[in-house]
Amino acid sequence: MPYGEDCQGLELLVLYNLIDNYINCLTNIFTIAIMSLSIMNTTQKNILELTIKHGSLRSKEVVEVFKITRQQAAVYLRKLVNEGKLVKVGSTKSAFYMPADGHLPVSQKLSLQLKNSDLKEHEILQKVRDSFHPLKHSRDNVRSIFDYAFSEMLNNAIEHSRSERITIDVSADAKDVMFTIRDWGIGVFRNVMEERGLKNELEAIQDLLKGKTTTAPRAHSGEGIFFTSKTADLFVLESFGWRLRIDNTLPDVFIEPLQESVKGTKVIFSVPISTNRHISDVFNAFTSKNGDKTFSRTEIRVRLFTTGTVYVSRSQARRILTGLDKFKTIVLDFQGVPTVGQAFADEIFRVFRAKHPSIRIEAVRENEAVRFMIDHAG
Repeated sequence: MPYGEDCQGLELLVLYNLIDNYINCLTNIFTIAIMSLSIMNTTQKNILELTIKHGSLRSKEVVEVFKITRQQAAVYLRKLVNEGKLVKVGSTKSAFYMPADGHLPVSQKLSLQLKNSDLKEHEILQKVRDSFHPLKHSRDNVRSIFDYAFSEMLNNAIEHSRSERITIDVSADAKDVMFTIRDWGIGVFRNVMEERGLKNELEAIQDLLKGKTTTAPRAHSGEGIFFTSKTADLFVLESFGWRLRIDNTLPDVFIEPLQESVKGTKVIFSVPISTNRHISDVFNAFTSKNGDKTFSRTEIRVRLFTTGTVYVSRSQARRILTGLDKFKTIVLDFQGVPTVGQAFADEIFRVFRAKHPSIRIEAVRENEAVRFMIDHAG
């Protein structure tokens, strides 16, 4: 065979071997990819199943259970979120993942039916914390807020409602943790109205918004409802014909008649799982600045004391001022009040100031008409 043909045959053999090796490499790569995909799918499936089983899961737990890196865990979890199978709750180190089917497992919903006999709120709280999974994964500030609000509202139902039974519902979704406490007793507004000799439930609601209002002054400070309402994004009290709704995301307060009467009292509380709010900040906003940490500051929304009238009378001013001599600083919020009567301004900014010279009164968000009447009285 001529030399040229030998070279050509050798080149073809080399080319054939290269192609064969290339095909083998592609086959191996494809096989590895299939195996990796299978392992990935299996791991994702196991992560999803574990999340459904326990109700929620953190990235750290995925790393520990499946013996993988944090980066790998993040990839698996992100893929499950993108596929709509998991929902990420919170951010940074406090984040955890929950099933996204819209149906929370048992550990994400907790209901208790209690007989109001020898109940202790701290024991019930501990039961909730042991049984309710989202609280275990929430940040310290969220747990502190929940613990305070839940304990205060449950204590009110136990000691003030005169109800034979109390029901509790605790739940969480992708954004919020919530609780509802219900009793079938005297009703929070009627109780305050009767004990303080007020004319109606509306006056009782107005007093509750001031703080330091209690039907048992020897045993209670009257601060529970006030501070609980400040720690929530949404706080609602429903009792017989009235609803007090405090929405701190706006922020605003609403007093609304109920279409269907609620016997006793129903408390609804909601706070974001990812909130940066700290309960100490809430307390500090209404306590003395001189270091004694007493509850000495309150805020009053004046429009809640006006009932269908533009001018506010001296008697309405006295209603606002009732009980406020307990505070060192009174902030009167005039947002939504178009004008006030001269008698109203005189009662607060001259008469009350003269009786209580050590109490500071601040007017905020007032318009020019209201400011004129305040300056005229002062």
